[in-house]
Amino acid sequence: MIVYSLTCAKGHDFEGWFASIAAFDEQAAKGKLLCPVCNSTKVIKAPMAPALAGSVGERGGPIVPAAPAPTPSAPAVPVSAAVQHIPDELRKMRQLMSGLRKYIEQNAEYVGPKFPDEARKIHYGETEDRHIYGEASMKDVADLVDEGIDIAPLPPDINEAN
Repeated sequence: MIVYSLTCAKGHDFEGWFASIAAFDEQAAKGKLLCPVCNSTKVIKAPMAPALAGSVGERGGPIVPAAPAPTPSAPAVPVSAAVQHIPDELRKMRQLMSGLRKYIEQNAEYVGPKFPDEARKIHYGETEDRHIYGEASMKDVADLVDEGIDIAPLPPDINEAN
């Protein structure tokens, strides 16, 4: 899986998870990418800093995202302005993730570690079409995506994380 930092035409920043570089390119070309804030389908990869390994002590400080890169439709935002919006944007994102998880848990069948097998049975018409969720290893996820089976990660349980 590849995680990209993405930006929509209105300057909203968010993450997207993709099975491969080609998967991002294909979804972008077909207009399948969607900004979670404004529903814009004009989404591009945002400039990203390389991931650097470090000790826990080095990562212990607060995380402050960089200001979005300037685009023709969005002027540069001073870092201080970007930081001021962090609490409100985080609150909105937490609320969205919490609501999405709750909706899935209430409207889909939990199949646990049988998820890869059940997803294949549904995809290939061997069992009734229904919404499911469960667990899968990264290899299973990659295999399902390679088979063309539409899956998405379940947002974390925000209440358990705190």
